[in-house]
Amino acid sequence: MMDYDKLISKKCFEMKPSGIRRFFDMANAREGVISLGVGEPDFQTPWNVRQAAISSLERGKTKYTANSGMAELKTAIADKIQKDLGVTYDPSQVIVTVGGSEGIDIAIRSIVDPGDEVLVVEPCFVCYSPIVSLSGGVPVPLETKAENDFKLTADLLREKITDRTKMLILPFPNNPTGAVMDRKDLEEIAAVLEGTDILVLSDEIYSALTYGGEHTSIIQIGDMAERTILVNGFSKAYSMTGWRLGYVAAPAPLIKQMLKIHQYAIMCSPTVSQYAAVEAITACDKDVEKMRTEYDQRRRWLVKALNGIGLDCFEPRGAFYVFPSIKRTGLSSEEFCERLLNEYDVAVVPGNAFGDSGEGFIRISYAYSLKHIMTAVERINDFITHI
Repeated sequence: MMDYDKLISKKCFEMKPSGIRRFFDMANAREGVISLGVGEPDFQTPWNVRQAAISSLERGKTKYTANSGMAELKTAIADKIQKDLGVTYDPSQVIVTVGGSEGIDIAIRSIVDPGDEVLVVEPCFVCYSPIVSLSGGVPVPLETKAENDFKLTADLLREKITDRTKMLILPFPNNPTGAVMDRKDLEEIAAVLEGTDILVLSDEIYSALTYGGEHTSIIQIGDMAERTILVNGFSKAYSMTGWRLGYVAAPAPLIKQMLKIHQYAIMCSPTVSQYAAVEAITACDKDVEKMRTEYDQRRRWLVKALNGIGLDCFEPRGAFYVFPSIKRTGLSSEEFCERLLNEYDVAVVPGNAFGDSGEGFIRISYAYSLKHIMTAVERINDFITHI
């Protein structure tokens, strides 16, 4: 009999499964569950985007594209960055990826050598540290705190930098906290990095979903575009999660190396999705604004409601998540979520799924209808009342 434990990569074997997926699977196994756990928009992909995809199929546009993506789409992405952020990229500095996740993967793998340290702002999306570890690097958590609005501070960054630091992963607007970094915040981070050889991976997948002000990117600060790999995509802003399309933009020497990994691992992103994305990025600003307005209404209602039932909730200014504290209940994050699911049929995600600093919190997504959210909050209130 094969001893598979001896065959499997040690790094892979030791990797923990996604805490988000675990609770998603638990919720799916039960009937009548209200799930606020998955970060997926409840809106349909805009019809004109779907129509563009259908048209591409009808015209037989089903062949491989160039490895880095269709020229038309890369040009549209570069134009979008210039329009929104005022930073110029040549289309040759853009790679169209299979979701923002692939962009993160090839960015880390093209930079990190064994022993390199990568600073990871936490709480954060679950994939960063595992990819760093698989690349032989050492993830170093930067634990943000509610009292600082879950922002990365210059002091914390400065404290964690060593002579082995290779990269800073900067995920704002943030999943799971909804925190954003304003221009002043980013200027302070840029000042710390000035004169170093530390690269920044700026994951801005939620950039279009910013409330109470415009999104600011670190590439807009000084010469930071020269040391930054920008990752974004179509899943969140355009409600195109299943289309699996993202992009990465970076200085030409970095893009050249990332493209090699993309070529060998992926070949090219789905052709039909690329045709759809051209329509999305060039013709759907009004659809994005409509979705953002709806999210904002849900956000404001949910923060007020959670604070009203006694769960202290930081007011997020980006993405579509809230990150309330459940410390007053005396339960751990996982105990809270498991009991809420098993006893009251509401699925949320424990905060420690996003790093140890998330312990004592839960993530609730408001990418669901307000009616859905209201019913869930009623059940959460019942639950904490009877603990």
